[in-house]
Amino acid sequence: MEKILVTSALTYANGPLHIGHVAGSYLNADIFVRYCKLKGKDVIYIGGTDDYGTPISIKAEEEGIEPRIIAERYNKSMKKDLDGLNIQLDNFSGTSRPEHIKISQDFFTNLLEAGYLTKKTLNQFYDEKHKRFLADRYVEGICPHCKSEGARGDQCDNCGKLIDSINLIDPKSKLSGEKPVIKETTHWYINLPKFENQLREWFQTKKYWKDNVLNFIMSWLNEGLIERAITRDLDWGVPIPLENTEGKVLYVWFDAPIGYISSTMEWAEKQGKPDLWKEYWLNPETKLIHFLGKDNIPFHTIIWPAMLSKQKEPFILPYDVPANEFLNLEGQKMSTSKNWTVWVKDYLKYFDSEYLRYYLAANAPETKDSDFYWKDFQNKINNDLNNVLGNLANRAFIFARKYFDGKIEEELELSEPSQVALKVCKNTLSDVENSFNTYQVRKAVKSIIDVARWGNRYFDETQPWKEIKMNKRKANETLYICAELLSAISIALYPILPDKMLKLRKMLNLSKIFNWKNIWDLQRRFTIGKVEPLFSKIEDAEIEKQLELLKATQNEEKKKMEHKPEITFEDFEKLEMRIVKILEAENIPKSKKLLKLKVDIGGEERSVIAGISESYEPEELIGKKVAMLINLKARKVMGVESQAMILAAEDDGNFSVLVPHKNVKEGSEIS
Repeated sequence: MEKILVTSALTYANGPLHIGHVAGSYLNADIFVRYCKLKGKDVIYIGGTDDYGTPISIKAEEEGIEPRIIAERYNKSMKKDLDGLNIQLDNFSGTSRPEHIKISQDFFTNLLEAGYLTKKTLNQFYDEKHKRFLADRYVEGICPHCKSEGARGDQCDNCGKLIDSINLIDPKSKLSGEKPVIKETTHWYINLPKFENQLREWFQTKKYWKDNVLNFIMSWLNEGLIERAITRDLDWGVPIPLENTEGKVLYVWFDAPIGYISSTMEWAEKQGKPDLWKEYWLNPETKLIHFLGKDNIPFHTIIWPAMLSKQKEPFILPYDVPANEFLNLEGQKMSTSKNWTVWVKDYLKYFDSEYLRYYLAANAPETKDSDFYWKDFQNKINNDLNNVLGNLANRAFIFARKYFDGKIEEELELSEPSQVALKVCKNTLSDVENSFNTYQVRKAVKSIIDVARWGNRYFDETQPWKEIKMNKRKANETLYICAELLSAISIALYPILPDKMLKLRKMLNLSKIFNWKNIWDLQRRFTIGKVEPLFSKIEDAEIEKQLELLKATQNEEKKKMEHKPEITFEDFEKLEMRIVKILEAENIPKSKKLLKLKVDIGGEERSVIAGISESYEPEELIGKKVAMLINLKARKVMGVESQAMILAAEDDGNFSVLVPHKNVKEGSEIS
């Protein structure tokens, strides 16, 4: 029998859960699992926290406590928040537990014995003040690829590329704030180039994967796979199972996905069947589906399948990896370090948990980044849920209680408007089924609410408040159709709003036990129970409060703004900044960030490379007059010489070039 094993990306146990985590990997997984259970499928949902790695170590050092305490604290905190959102995992584990350590060490040993690991001596940053080697996230600097500041020593959040910390520009130790020195150390590498052909063949079988996932993978493959270090010099992590390797642990991205297996083993132990995990992980009929954010795509589609394929046990490979893009907040990139996010524990103090489930589902970042706006959140809840779905239930049920003592009889001979209403409902809910199957939650939400909209229109057009005086049967027919639509909605919307849909079914006096097939089962009669509002309206004052809280965190962040060292007026006078006219602009092949510009500086032409392609299309810039620093020493970027630097304001990765308020001629000096 086919089995489905669903996972959500393991979240770093260095802070609370925020809405970005929920939108990226938890809610979409929970919705899919609930849908699969409605379909009667054998599905389990596995997750946990990523307890190792430098984020946890750094947090522990900041607080002066053991990393294990940090990991346990946030593991419990996240589980509590997930419960608060009614996200029901079958097991929520953590990678610092003994069973995980053992299997992670086995993975390392098996790859080593199979000849896929290489031991290398290499240069690594070393903090002389703290007398220790610096693992990747203990170093920050300028990204060597896109030149953005604040890049970590393992990955740049701005361009998404992996980084060897040694290649960072202007590196600084996060421990001392000083520039680290370079010393030799020894590490083990996984030889990814050896896997390239088998991975390419495997990807040929994944034509059904989302475009954003496949495009991400192919960009990695086309750039060429390289050997990747799988060990680090740290005290906190899975120890390397070799002699004389004290102080060396498995790199967190190597052991983290193994946490899916160890969490499933933990689940099997809790069932009293220790070998039950094998029926999922070693069963070729199991569909392994990883829900995650786009920053985790390469780890789960390239490195993880490579690791799985060379173990002694015949582990299954991922069936699908429906990665989501990022969720922004009020038009800005979310940043936990700047406290620019919405923490789940804070949200739950003010609003119904299912309102967040609904809004994030209706606004899911499935194929591109989406935004969480508090005003839009209010509008979606008030309009879709309160004014459309809630209104349909309320008006139909109250009418039934008032004129029919709550008893709605089946109508065998339906009028044409009633037949059309049922047909539209059935067709639309068929689309919903397909949307859930293909992880298109946004589309599913829209379709379900469209059924409720149709129900309101049908109620208005059939006018039961008039028919009750002339033809009571016709009024009953209207209520019967509305009840059928609401019955179907209570099942279709259940994966997204489980508690609210159970409440709706209770008012309809329908069973709490149901499945997807029940959507098409027409009832003989309905007996309406106690009528209560399904939803409540969110007031303007509630939203203003949230915006004020966000503003307060931003003002607090402004107080922490870091400034560069002071310069003298003489230093400033050395800068030659002028207004230039952009004559030509074009994208640079193989670069997501860079544009090549040709500019006119008052009769003198120069070529300039600018990292602004995510903020501007080339054609937007042609003819524009902008400010440039023109006496910066020329340098080559991706083989093209850049002879000046464009001046732009940067706001969380979004760039706005500086232009003169009035039309001035090319070459005008800025002073």
